[in-house]
Amino acid sequence: MTSRDDALALDSVDELKHFQARFVQPRDGVIYLDGNSLGMLPESTRQRLHHLIDDEWGKELVRGWQHWIELPTAVGDQVGVLIGAASGQVVVCDTITANIYKLATAVLDAMPGRKVIVTDSGNFPTDRYVLEGVAQRRKGQLRTVPTDPSLGVRPDNLHTYLADDVALVSFSYVDYRTAAVADVQKLTRMAHEAGAVVLWDLSHAAGSLPLRLDELGIDLAVGCTYKYLNAGPGAPGFLYVRRDLQDRLTSPIHGWWSTSDMFAMDVPYEPAVGIRRFLSGSPNIPGIVAVEEGVKLLQEAGVENLRAKSVALTEFLIGLADEWLAPLGFDVASPRDSIGRGGHVVLAHEEAYRIVQAALDVGLIADVRPPNLLRLCPAPLTNSFVDVWDAVMRLHEVVNGGAYRAVSGERPKVT
Repeated sequence: MTSRDDALALDSVDELKHFQARFVQPRDGVIYLDGNSLGMLPESTRQRLHHLIDDEWGKELVRGWQHWIELPTAVGDQVGVLIGAASGQVVVCDTITANIYKLATAVLDAMPGRKVIVTDSGNFPTDRYVLEGVAQRRKGQLRTVPTDPSLGVRPDNLHTYLADDVALVSFSYVDYRTAAVADVQKLTRMAHEAGAVVLWDLSHAAGSLPLRLDELGIDLAVGCTYKYLNAGPGAPGFLYVRRDLQDRLTSPIHGWWSTSDMFAMDVPYEPAVGIRRFLSGSPNIPGIVAVEEGVKLLQEAGVENLRAKSVALTEFLIGLADEWLAPLGFDVASPRDSIGRGGHVVLAHEEAYRIVQAALDVGLIADVRPPNLLRLCPAPLTNSFVDVWDAVMRLHEVVNGGAYRAVSGERPKVT
């Protein structure tokens, strides 16, 4: 039987434990295991934003743009370090939805003889919605590969969906529900053999897994920064365009920040050379500053170290779930092999929604995804092994004691 002392022993040798104190903590006694939806607030971000507001915007006013103007690409290069991309290939801008639209449209514009986009049935809704809209506007087709969320996209499922009419293939690196990791190298190679360009969504991978975009020959990628990068709610997304593709693609949004000379003003639109051509309007400077602070923490910790602790935390969680929660009707719905699992663990239970709501009353914050999946994310910078132990015990208490049965089945706007 695993004990709480075992968790304490693991915490005592955790080399990343000191990072926990560098984040704003929830109220006393609350365990936060929802970092795969929204990361916690770093203390350094709070201080940096105060400085931006009081000393930069407050005192420099419009002259602050003299140094703010480089932030989208400078912070993009810092994100690039986390995802295995050399400088000049990543820019921080807009939302992930807008970035998918820009890149998908740019690909179809550059490949007029191909009008098909391929994605999978389990891809995140915004990805599917945007890709469907892009295909419709280009009088093309969205071809959807059926997938099992617990397995993710499988290469053997993709063959029949690839043909010489496919322009773009777009999948998520890590499944948002089950944390299944895609076979990125093989899927990318298959798409390339069919003559297609590949767009990967890194939302549940960036800052969680060691990524090697340049090494794997990835064409395009997008990601968000409010999960493992801890940049805050609605923080700007990022996009990656491999260097040799940059001047072959043009963003469909011809904003002034993407022009070759943004202060020429009266000249016709001419896209900038390089990654800047995928900017659009004035960037969200407070948001990009928050991205920079979050990225600095991850770089200080080291992505390999973060992954090692993440694997240890999720393995510990799965072991406890097997021991304490399986007898109560829970099943582990994430891949058990850590190589194929991202940074969170999903437990299936027919009452997942009511259990998550009841858990709030005992100080546990997690989330739920349809149809019956409870997601738990022990983030390596902000959670301990004791957090995982206590969280499982609180779930056991909620279910074993029947407290979840008192919860209404009516769902709030945010689950």
